[in-house]
Amino acid sequence: MEQQSVFYATGKRKQAVARTWLKPGNGKVIINNKPAEEFFAHDAARKMMMQPFELTDTMDKYDVKINVRGGGTIGQAGAIRHGITKALAQSNPDFRLTLKRAGFVKRDPRKKERKKYGQRGARARFQFSKR
Repeated sequence: MEQQSVFYATGKRKQAVARTWLKPGNGKVIINNKPAEEFFAHDAARKMMMQPFELTDTMDKYDVKINVRGGGTIGQAGAIRHGITKALAQSNPDFRLTLKRAGFVKRDPRKKERKKYGQRGARARFQFSKR
């Protein structure tokens, strides 16, 4: 059986969508044509997106190229984590169970609730005045 060299997956979280390409390499991560350290200023966001590699002990075995659009910093990091997880599961089906137990395989379905008319926000009301 012939081994596929590049694995593609799409990861999503909130409004962010990350297109992820995974290929055997030495651990280089490029996000929107920038190194990961330059793209994510927050250390927490970088840690979040690298969790699948830490869990499967493949930190320096794959190069990752990512295009991410929409959402905020943490949403984008979550989308990237989801994309990397799906691509790793494609590359080696044995990783799927480990990643699933950690809760990375399922897309996080939570989204921002819409603002309702006659209110200040989704649940917040305008201040009530009796007089």
